[in-house]
Amino acid sequence: MWYFAWVLGVLLACAFGIINVMWYEFQSDNYDEETGDPLNKSKE
Repeated sequence: MWYFAWVLGVLLACAFGIINVMWYEFQSDNYDEETGDPLNKSKE
């Protein structure tokens, strides 16, 4: 049964990493909009 706990741990770690990347991208987009970063011209 140790493999069941191992698989759950790996899946939890992957989900945590994916959620962190999505959160980081969302936060960086908001930061660029709030600060009016002149170097970020991708939205124009």
